Amino acid sequence: MRLLVIEDEPRIAEILKSGLQRAGFAVDVVQLCADAREALALTVYDAAILDLGLPDGDGLDLLAELRSAHNGVNVLVLTARDAVENRVSGLDAGADDYLVKPFATVELIAGGRAGSCRRPSWKKSSTGSMRNWNRTRFPSMCTIYDASCRTRRQLPKFIR
Repeated sequence: MRLLVIEDEPRIAEILKSGLQRAGFAVDVVQLCADAREALALTVYDAAILDLGLPDGDGLDLLAELRSAHNGVNVLVLTARDAVENRVSGLDAGADDYLVKPFATVELIAGGRAGSCRRPSWKKSSTGSMRNWNRTRFPSMCTIYDASCRTRRQLPKFIR
């Protein structure tokens, strides 16, 4: 599983990278919104861990750009903004999860594992509607993973 960490504090970025690598994740780290945009355009990530207070912009604006471009990467917001309004704004902007600093690394890793099971790969179809790209391109591989990501089950035909 490949993750992108978008964090401007070098110490926190290093803690995240080393903890996630020990847990078996492949991790890339960037410190700016501009670098994150470039990394997300060039590489397919399973998830991104996003700080909101970045030097060249607000992480919520980056998240809104991702969602308006129909980028379906799982996004876990990791920030010091702990007010309920901030959490609601982050989730409404399209975050899959919201974790407040300080955090426990094990909680972050568990969120990453769970998030990888939830969101399918979405892509805009030629008609402009959102469809599950994996299901339309690879219908024979139409499977869903349970929360542990260890077993798979065939989807019922009415969901396909």
